[in-house]
Amino acid sequence: MAKTNSERIMAIYNMAKEHFGEVRFVGLKYHDKIGWIAKIQFDNYDSLIEEGEDATQALRALKRRVKKIINRYNMV
Repeated sequence: MAKTNSERIMAIYNMAKEHFGEVRFVGLKYHDKIGWIAKIQFDNYDSLIEEGEDATQALRALKRRVKKIINRYNMV
């Protein structure tokens, strides 16, 4: 069974909340000139934004970026 974008958003939200604490929101929107934009906004940190040709690609890129940050933090 294929994942839906809402399931991807919840997975990113849960992963980020577990590591960073408070997450304001994880969202997805379409911009005319750029394409799909996935964004995560924190209370205590800067926002992270990733772009993609479609909504799924943008969410996957955002998840990869959050994972990289968590892995880098765990290495220190």
